[in-house]
Amino acid sequence: MTEELAAAVRNALDIDSEEFEAQARTEAEVVKSELREGTFDNHQSIVGLEYEFYAVADGRWEASNDTGIYSLMRVPRRLLGLIGFEKELGLHNAEMTTSPQPLNADGLGAQEAEVRARLAAAQECTAAEGIRLVSDGMWAIPPAGETAREYLTDSVEAERVRIATNMSGSVRYHAMANGPAVPDETTVDAPNVCLSARTVMPESLITSIQPHYQVAHADDLPMRFNYALRLAGPLVALGVNSPFFPPDLYDDVGAAKILAESRLENRIGVFESVLNTPDARKVAFPEDLDAIEQAVDRVAADPTVVPMPVPEGNRFDDEFATFRRKHGTYWRWVRPVFDGASRSAANARIEFRPIPAQPTVRDSMAFQATFAGLMESLPRRQHPATDQRWSTARENFYAAAREGLDSGQRWVCNDGAETIDTDAVYDDIFAHAVDGLTTAGCSESEAERYVAPLRARLEHGTTPADWKVSRVRTYLAEGDEFADAVARMQRDYVRRQEETLLDGSFADWL
Repeated sequence: MTEELAAAVRNALDIDSEEFEAQARTEAEVVKSELREGTFDNHQSIVGLEYEFYAVADGRWEASNDTGIYSLMRVPRRLLGLIGFEKELGLHNAEMTTSPQPLNADGLGAQEAEVRARLAAAQECTAAEGIRLVSDGMWAIPPAGETAREYLTDSVEAERVRIATNMSGSVRYHAMANGPAVPDETTVDAPNVCLSARTVMPESLITSIQPHYQVAHADDLPMRFNYALRLAGPLVALGVNSPFFPPDLYDDVGAAKILAESRLENRIGVFESVLNTPDARKVAFPEDLDAIEQAVDRVAADPTVVPMPVPEGNRFDDEFATFRRKHGTYWRWVRPVFDGASRSAANARIEFRPIPAQPTVRDSMAFQATFAGLMESLPRRQHPATDQRWSTARENFYAAAREGLDSGQRWVCNDGAETIDTDAVYDDIFAHAVDGLTTAGCSESEAERYVAPLRARLEHGTTPADWKVSRVRTYLAEGDEFADAVARMQRDYVRRQEETLLDGSFADWL
């Protein structure tokens, strides 16, 4: 198996990069031509969701103490097929992608019902293997009998190819660690954390939700994209959920220093530091768009880390398959997407990528619906949010990752005045989210229900990351060592999630 994978990686690395780049540029012109012809236009807005999980041992076969309970587990590949989930970077990961639905009351209801139904069925199936799927921003308890460092850095070399032991058997993932432009090591950039690896496996620390918003008219994508950039900071500030790494990855500096200097959302830093290189910033906060063609050109001009072979096919978007392959590593925090299995299904959409996985399904749907509502309302109302300088939006984004709701988010309100008053910022954002959802066909009560979990966070002044930090502080005050405090907090998180994942919300934890 390892030798076969290594051979496939070597074949991928033999692709001529100049030919790959030239083909991507040629196909970018095809995409722009189809855009001019209106091929990517649709009669309505569509929503979708990518939802990532990690697997843990549910503890049924453990002794009476907590050792091993909720420790990370590898998901058997056959089990992924049984539950209808997709593989992700690590063997412990599983991803669900919903069926796209119209943005209206029935469409949003169908999204939520699909997530609940598939996740409930998956949990029932994995339970037979002693496995539970967890919705969270970052795992903190490594597999039983291993350290997180061992799990994340274990690798072997076969046929001069470096293979990460605990990475899914995807040629693309392994090729990213073996290309000529890739550094010998990747290093995680986080305060008081020390982790380097010879593969990109440290990226599997993190999990996310990624709402998709398909625009009705492709020419409107740049305007909505620019609104999404202004929303990234405020929405990340509400969603922060990964303040702690597995404890064995920290320097020996003491709990007080770790707590004082830690970021509330470490997923942002992990993704950027592991996948960016000195010559290619693949993961970044993107600049504003002026025109739809510019979105296509940016993908075509993006540095290629590893050119990959492109199989022939008969889908509509196989006419620009190399361009799509290149887009697969265009990891901007907000990114445009152009694809479609047929000409009639061709679409242009926005992937909103910075939100970590959330404590419950209802919280995840709150982000999806709130983002969609804002994408509807802000342009229609000609909201002045995009008058904010791009540099301020970027500062908001990274401040949110560091400090969550305490980050002093700047927002241009409906009256055109910029404010850093937290209540004023979110009153305006939530009002427009509800407006967009009601315009799309939701009743006022339905729209308010979707936004309610995020309002609760603001009212309590508590995000999932705040909840985790508070728990750890409590256990430290009780005399726990830092590693034990983090482990206890993480087990508390999974236990609370067991009670609320499908039918509750994070507000029930407060």
